[in-house]
Amino acid sequence: MSEPTGLRARKKERTRDTIGDAAISLFLERGFDRVSVNDIAAAAEISKPTLFRYFPTKEDLVLHRFADHQGEAARVVRDRRSGIKPVTALHRHFRVGLDRYDPVTGLNDHPEVVAFHRLVFTTPSLAGRLTRYQLEDEKALADALGEGIQARLLAAQVLAVQRVLARTNWQKIADGRTAHDVQPEAIAEADQAFNQLR
Repeated sequence: MSEPTGLRARKKERTRDTIGDAAISLFLERGFDRVSVNDIAAAAEISKPTLFRYFPTKEDLVLHRFADHQGEAARVVRDRRSGIKPVTALHRHFRVGLDRYDPVTGLNDHPEVVAFHRLVFTTPSLAGRLTRYQLEDEKALADALGEGIQARLLAAQVLAVQRVLARTNWQKIADGRTAHDVQPEAIAEADQAFNQLR
């Protein structure tokens, strides 16, 4: 008797989470380049081929945490209410993230989040792979905005603004400030940046 599809999907998701969590823990403890795929497979109690079925590359073991946000800007634009301009919708969405201390805004001082961002920003292969994710997001956002060079330019500008704001917030926290302390500046800087985009 085969197991129901829903159960199989949940088991796969749990396995994926177990592998990803084991990898992140090892990377944060030892550094990305000092951890082998064999180390991760052993920590997750799986075989190396099984690991690669879930994560095709070592970088994917880290960057899967960004997967929830893939295409997010494009979704915000597509799902906005009638009469709301795209940049306004994106600005509001970023502000909501700041209000929630969403890690993607850089405004989160949980030690693991700060360490995770440091790992991504200071490991060249991870930073390079993240750039590829960002280029895919840029294309998706440009498609949601319309056609032509104007849509492509606006998409690139919006994502650059979000990246700079998030990195600035993270750096302030990495330098020892709390997210609560940084939040008013983060909001003011986001407002200024999105107003310039308009």
